[in-house]
Amino acid sequence: MTTITGNSVSAPGRAVKDEMFAFAIMTILLAVVPLTGVYPFFVMQALCFALFACAFNLLIGYGGLLSFGHAMFMGTAGYVTAHMAKVGTIGFKIPLVGDFMINMGPLSPELSIVFGLIAALVLSVVTGLIAIRRQGIYFAMITLALSQLIYFLYLQTPFTHGEDGIQGIPQGMLFGLFDLSQPITLYYVIMVGFLIGFLVIYRTINSPFGEVLKAIRENEPRAISLGYKTDQYKLLAFILSGTLAGFAGALKVFVAQNASLTDVHWTQSGEVVLITLVGGLGTLYGPVVGAFVIIAMQQYLAGFGQWVTVIQGVIFVVCVLTFRRGVIGEIAHLFKRSL
Repeated sequence: MTTITGNSVSAPGRAVKDEMFAFAIMTILLAVVPLTGVYPFFVMQALCFALFACAFNLLIGYGGLLSFGHAMFMGTAGYVTAHMAKVGTIGFKIPLVGDFMINMGPLSPELSIVFGLIAALVLSVVTGLIAIRRQGIYFAMITLALSQLIYFLYLQTPFTHGEDGIQGIPQGMLFGLFDLSQPITLYYVIMVGFLIGFLVIYRTINSPFGEVLKAIRENEPRAISLGYKTDQYKLLAFILSGTLAGFAGALKVFVAQNASLTDVHWTQSGEVVLITLVGGLGTLYGPVVGAFVIIAMQQYLAGFGQWVTVIQGVIFVVCVLTFRRGVIGEIAHLFKRSL
């Protein structure tokens, strides 16, 4: 660590300034998007996936835990948010008692998102307690198995409407003030939601909790020898990551106005891995850039039909060979900055 001498600043202080400067630039660029003529739906979709990737990166990039089933949190929150916004009923069977039903009617967007977050939180706690007992490839395989279990559960559960999904979700009035049916209003709501989630991740990474996570990633036996209960830290990171992934799924519902099995399928979990690797694993802004790159390819290469997958594969191979640290990782390394 360097000390303050003359006009120089300490390395941690410079890193914080770099990250805050990058955050200011990102916020300004996102704020002026509606003025540039860029298709708002594309940017809103990219922001939802950027938040999803940032949540995933918190787990793998800073905690060293590779999850192949992170889509289950995004999809679960999406389904619950969509159901509460459109129907608003909660029902289940109680043994020896019978059906129990609460009908609250269609809920407002903010309350629907809260229910989606609670669902993602509960699911992350349950799955985290099961998966966190294993490490490495075993952890990854358990998360994949749990994700597939959730997928087939939602395929059969009545409230998800199976392969049809939940369609025609009303966008409604956020807090009774903001009409989400207006594209510009919806865009800024999604932008603010993304920035809130991003700041939560930033604060987590730059907290004592985040430093312990990095220590566990680098050398877990040494962290244990220092007295840290690593399983508890990893479980908390898993829960936070899953909940924020659910937040991304809840926001995405109001952009796409549907919730489908695609959001909980294993390919969605694979896509977030791709986004994170392209942008830069273990970097703060890498998942954001990666999300825009991947979503842009899906948006503008759609005309190639089935060749899209081949083209994406070629681009991915080129990115891996050219930017081994990811796009942002290579830029940060080149300029010796923290991004």
